[in-house]
Amino acid sequence: MQIQMQPMGAYQTNCYIVTIDGRDLIVDPGVGATEWVMKHVKNPIAILNTHGHFDHVWSNAELKKRLGVPICCPEGDTFMLEKDPFSQGTPPSRADVAVKPDETLQLSGVTMTFLHFPGHTPGTSAIEIEGNWFCGDFLFKGSIGRVDFPYSDPVAMVKSLKRALEWPKNAILHPGHGPRTTLEAEKKVIPYWIEALG
Repeated sequence: MQIQMQPMGAYQTNCYIVTIDGRDLIVDPGVGATEWVMKHVKNPIAILNTHGHFDHVWSNAELKKRLGVPICCPEGDTFMLEKDPFSQGTPPSRADVAVKPDETLQLSGVTMTFLHFPGHTPGTSAIEIEGNWFCGDFLFKGSIGRVDFPYSDPVAMVKSLKRALEWPKNAILHPGHGPRTTLEAEKKVIPYWIEALG
C-alpha cells in the first residue's frame, strides 16, 4: 500500500490517495484538490468520503466528472453532498454508494470497511484499509472532532470514543487534519475527551 497526502484549502484538509496493487482510492478531496489528484492518480477506482462536511467533499463533483469513478459516502451524511447545509457554496455531488454503518465494500478487488463513529456528523466513519484508518474528523493527534456544529451530537461522540477505546487492535490513523498517529497513542487521551464531553 502506498499513501500520498496533501492538505487542501483554508482548513488544510488532508486529501489522500491510497494505492493498492495499482488501483487508486481518493479519500476526502477537499477545496482545490482536483489538480493534485489528477496529477498523482493513474488508475482511480473510487472517491471515498469519511463524512459530508464541505471541506472534505468540495471536489467530489469535479473529480467524478473527470474520472468517472463512483463516490462512496456514509449514508448518514449523503444529504450534505447534495444540499450544502452550511451554505458554503459547495459544488453539489451525489453518492453513488450510500455506505451503511460498518459496511464492508469490495471495489475492484480492494476491501475497505466504513467503521461508523458518529458524533462529529451523523455518518462520520473511519475507513479501514489494511490496518489503516482514514478517520476524517473523528480522531486527530491528541484531539477529536468538534461536536458544536449543526448535525453534531456530543452523546453519540462519547459512545464512539468509548468504542474506539475498546477497539481490540491497533491501527495507523490518517486524520482529516494534521499529522498521522496511532489508535494506541490516542487511547491515552481519549478518556480525557470522554470526561470533557460527559
